[in-house]
Amino acid sequence: MVSKRLISKKSLPDVIGDDIRERILSGELVEGETIRQEALAEEYDVSRMPIREALKRLNAEGLVRLTNNRGASVTKHSLTEIGEIFDLRILIEVDMFRRSIPNMTEKNFTRCQKVLVEMEQSYDADDVAKWGQLNFKYHSELYSAANRNLTNEILHKVNLQSDRYVRMHLSVMKQRDPAKEDHNALLKFAKNKQVEKACDLLTQHITRTKVQLLSMIATRRAAEEN
Repeated sequence: MVSKRLISKKSLPDVIGDDIRERILSGELVEGETIRQEALAEEYDVSRMPIREALKRLNAEGLVRLTNNRGASVTKHSLTEIGEIFDLRILIEVDMFRRSIPNMTEKNFTRCQKVLVEMEQSYDADDVAKWGQLNFKYHSELYSAANRNLTNEILHKVNLQSDRYVRMHLSVMKQRDPAKEDHNALLKFAKNKQVEKACDLLTQHITRTKVQLLSMIATRRAAEEN
């Protein structure tokens, strides 16, 4: 018997969409997995209408792929696409960090430090669900003084695509300590107004994640095909 997932009855497509999104980002729903609307409707104890609406929203975010004849599935990016996601992060984030550092104040530094503490607590608690969220929150705080609202909206969309890979990198590849060291160093450089050192480290930080992930995912997919 399928267990029921309890949800609020307010704005069903939003609530269901949030839950499915988290299941994708956490890896509970794996890339390429078929999403059966009938099974989800039974699982959430709702009609198929809010399920369809939720999947449409996730399709717009790029996390789900809808087709007329084949239904829905969790988006499976090619290795090239995964590389492109992280290349976009480098292009956008390094530019925003460069613009942000000269404007950062003690308030910005305090907010960054607060998120770093939250991140360390999530690592200690092995709270995977918070890793991607806090990682993006920290990076966003580093760039907030750039005051680039439109660019930040684009970055938020890119982050939706990279979140599950960031979590994978931190958990499967045991990269918590290197990530922690980089995050602290980025803040130190920002405090000292060392713009070029900060931007160089940020580039290396994202590039390392990209290279290690591509290698790991390529190995995993090759093993699955054999």
